[in-house]
Amino acid sequence: MEDVQLIIISGLSGAGKSLGIQCLEDCGFFCVDNLPAPLMQKFVELCTQKDAETRRVGLGVDIRERGFLGDVMDILNQWRDEGFSVQLLFLEARDDVLFRRFSESRRPHPLAGNRSAMDAIRYERGLMSELRHNSDRIIDTSDLLVHDFRATVVQYCIGLGGTDNFKVTIVTFGYKYGIPYDVDLLFDVRFLKNPHFVPELKSFTGEDPRVMDFVLASEEANPFLDKVEDLLEMLLPLYRREGKRYLTIGLGCTGGRHRSVATGIKVASYVREAGYDVALRHRDMTQS
Repeated sequence: MEDVQLIIISGLSGAGKSLGIQCLEDCGFFCVDNLPAPLMQKFVELCTQKDAETRRVGLGVDIRERGFLGDVMDILNQWRDEGFSVQLLFLEARDDVLFRRFSESRRPHPLAGNRSAMDAIRYERGLMSELRHNSDRIIDTSDLLVHDFRATVVQYCIGLGGTDNFKVTIVTFGYKYGIPYDVDLLFDVRFLKNPHFVPELKSFTGEDPRVMDFVLASEEANPFLDKVEDLLEMLLPLYRREGKRYLTIGLGCTGGRHRSVATGIKVASYVREAGYDVALRHRDMTQS
């Protein structure tokens, strides 16, 4: 069972559990929130079968499951006795911060009932004290910006066997067919010499060595690619640190067959050599 990694994420309402679960998912954990105790145990049992594809599991537990909060530690200890790697991550924030978050979201505290919001916050803190006391890691989100919180949880997960799933996608395209809607960074390479106007090259694409040599031989090509690589060398680590999981880079020429394809191949090669997971997609290369 040592290859099964379990992270239980819990904490005070409004402290960021939903965002924390998203971070676990970004790190390759299969997450389920607020399963009743019997189903939680059954779910983990299914994940431990020999042919199960899920070996990293995240489970969310909060006050909505108050009926079995007292049993959670028994369940976690049972899993540890069975050989699982189990971590309990507890999220909290100051009372005034939680009060402000509920006020701004205009959502009632789950324990409000006839209580005021502040009384409900304090009541929940008391109910969750045992989980907090037995947690492996406590994160106070009071003063954390969203990207700081993401980075903290992601680094915690990576340290426990999660994966740093930062994926770069490079899309080449033709402007006459429209700009891809999902690009984060966009480069226009229509200033490069166009093989479309060279009869012996027109029918080929930027994947052909002759077309690539023609495009990259122009005096503007290599300085442009050097600048792009310098920019990505600075930006990619910053995007990863901020907690971004996916980055899409677009390179466009007129038709998407020649210049964008050739330069896209070069940029993808650089990103891959820099150690990032990269996918290259030529959206319009086969357009007539």
